[in-house]
Amino acid sequence: MTELWRDPTAPVEARVADLVDRMTVEEKVAQLGSIWWLEPGAGGMAPMLSESVGQMPPWEEVAAGGLGQLTRTFGTAPLEPAEGMRILAQRQRDVMAGNRFGIPAQAHEEVLTGLAVWGATIYPAPLSWAASFDPELVERMAAQIAGSMRALGVHQGLAPVLDVVRDHRWGRVEETLGEDPFLVGLVGSAYVRGLEQGGTVATLKHFLGYSASRAARNLAPVSIGPRELADVILPPFEMALRAGARSVMNSYTDLDGVPVAADPRLLSGLLRDELGFAGTVTADYFSIAFLQSLHGVAASPGEAAALALEAGIDVELPSLDTYGAPLLAAIADGVVDEKIIDRALSRVLQQKCELGLLDPGWAPLEPADVDLDAPESRAVALELARRSVVLLANDGSLPLASGATVAVVGPRADTPEAMLGCYSFPMHVLVHHPEAETGVEIRTVREALADTFDVTYALGCPVLGGEDADIEAAVAVAAGAEVCVVVLGDQAGLFGKGTSGEGCDVADLTLPGRQEELLEALLGTGTPVVAVLLVGRPYDLSRQVDRLAGLVCGFFPGEEGAQAIADVLSGRVNPSGRLPVSFPGAGATHPSTYLASPLGRRNDVSVVDPTPLFGFGHGLSYAGATWGAASASSGSRWETDGTCELVVQLANEADRDVSEVVQVYLHDRSASVVRPVQRLVGAARVDLAPGQAARVCFSLSADLTAFTGRDLVRIVEPGEVELWVGASSTDIREVVPLELVGASRVVGVDRALEPTVTVEPA
Repeated sequence: MTELWRDPTAPVEARVADLVDRMTVEEKVAQLGSIWWLEPGAGGMAPMLSESVGQMPPWEEVAAGGLGQLTRTFGTAPLEPAEGMRILAQRQRDVMAGNRFGIPAQAHEEVLTGLAVWGATIYPAPLSWAASFDPELVERMAAQIAGSMRALGVHQGLAPVLDVVRDHRWGRVEETLGEDPFLVGLVGSAYVRGLEQGGTVATLKHFLGYSASRAARNLAPVSIGPRELADVILPPFEMALRAGARSVMNSYTDLDGVPVAADPRLLSGLLRDELGFAGTVTADYFSIAFLQSLHGVAASPGEAAALALEAGIDVELPSLDTYGAPLLAAIADGVVDEKIIDRALSRVLQQKCELGLLDPGWAPLEPADVDLDAPESRAVALELARRSVVLLANDGSLPLASGATVAVVGPRADTPEAMLGCYSFPMHVLVHHPEAETGVEIRTVREALADTFDVTYALGCPVLGGEDADIEAAVAVAAGAEVCVVVLGDQAGLFGKGTSGEGCDVADLTLPGRQEELLEALLGTGTPVVAVLLVGRPYDLSRQVDRLAGLVCGFFPGEEGAQAIADVLSGRVNPSGRLPVSFPGAGATHPSTYLASPLGRRNDVSVVDPTPLFGFGHGLSYAGATWGAASASSGSRWETDGTCELVVQLANEADRDVSEVVQVYLHDRSASVVRPVQRLVGAARVDLAPGQAARVCFSLSADLTAFTGRDLVRIVEPGEVELWVGASSTDIREVVPLELVGASRVVGVDRALEPTVTVEPA
């Protein structure tokens, strides 16, 4: 008779319960752990592993008894796909042979800018996804990533990052989707749908509050109120959970003194009991061990394991620091109840069951030739890069005149690395393998512009440091050209090895190194200067912007980024990206996002002016849509339990294609608690051919006006509000006054989180 857990036709819950009952405590604990199998000396890319790599037990010992997850088999060293598949298949066979049930491990990889594997397509960084304001395109990208994962036998991807930016000095801004919770949720949910519908597991990061650390320092304490947590930090996770995400990763930080990894109020009470999440909570790398080593709330690895399990962390990543021998000892000593083990185990096995890993006959994929950078993938990477490039300023010099002699200078002008974020494979892994080739073709801005223009080149200065003579040489090259394109920006890296990326926080938002000095020297030549920023965060250019001929920004636009930049500068592409983060004005040491209350904006009671140089949602085009009227079909009334139908008219009267992003902001004229002056509640990208017109229809539930009231319950409150309709947060084209009428209404987790948007020919 077939055991119930092996029957693929039986209900998942019944299969899991049957299997749990058959397992010993040692077998149960084995399913909660993982291994990052590194060769001795290979710990450089994972600093927290570097001391333990040499003390790893033999692989046979690791595989014995089973294993929950295999960490980054492909994403640790430059491997040909077939070789990585061979290694993964052998490890899976060892794991299956090592436990009496034959359960394989769940394999995960990083997927923040595409599958972080040698030779795989490197898509634009997440900040570029958000700059595109194009969730459908992001979903297509994620579906391609899922296809590559499946082709290699990878089950889970560690993305997207849903942390809402609160301070642009934070190093991980490049990994986020910006400073507005609605945009973060909209684009992040699209990514989740692409990954999950492609048959792989998306992992939401980092639950909860990571991006609100004090002074924007990585892992620093977080001290925000429950209202900010509920209304700014949480909504993107709610949206992405509805999109089908099956895994959540905890935040590293402590929130008001309690590390999230040890907080059952967040990981069980909020995430599971209130939001209804039924998937797995996976530990951010080393975060359980950090409960002892960094937070000081556990006296031993076993105590750390107990705290994390009680809080609701089901799987320890990336290796067995606490969910191995220390946890078994804690169980034996009575510190951990086996029921808590069974709770985590049931979630782990349910996910493995959903992935088919418990089905009879499951076998690992055998090595095969897999094209991880196919033409269709590069095409999506190029389209996303083009739609994410933001034209910030233009005095009419752009697009560049055909046949112009162009001086291309700057630290990011002639290096492929300029296109890549910190979690791309070259910047994350290949920096530890200087002998290896990049694995994909990545052109530079200099190369891409040379296809169209007569180009001369000078470095000017590196990202950090540099010599006077190099700046002087760049000045000479610029003086001899009709226009100078200076390419400035960041070096992505991790833990202080870059100017942007995890652990690369900054004290202020001035350009790194001598780049501002280089820019000033070039402006002094009299040659028109177009600045191109290839960055992971916004920087303060308030002292130069009025003297620039043009200013263009790309947020680490990926392997096709240089082509996208050249297409915009030449005019082949009409720029249409919009800022997901505000660019700071003067006073860059006091960063502020656009989500500010009246006293958080410029006022008469403080000499510090946080007004941005370029506001959230800003972006110019060479030709734009003509805006018509915006109107609400319900007149001036909006029932607190009803829907407002907002219609915006657009037309293309230009002689080329245009792409407009219609943005709808809510302004609450008076509320029972302090509210942001404006917040995004709807956005739609609309593509129009010459002569085409459209009606953009937003069906806005009153739920979208909800906020956390004085008693910390989320409510829709009657009163006067306005819908600000415009091309950015600072370019409002129409104000639609409305009155929310009816009773104050409590809303829950089932409330509407986004509007329904339709675009119709006019």
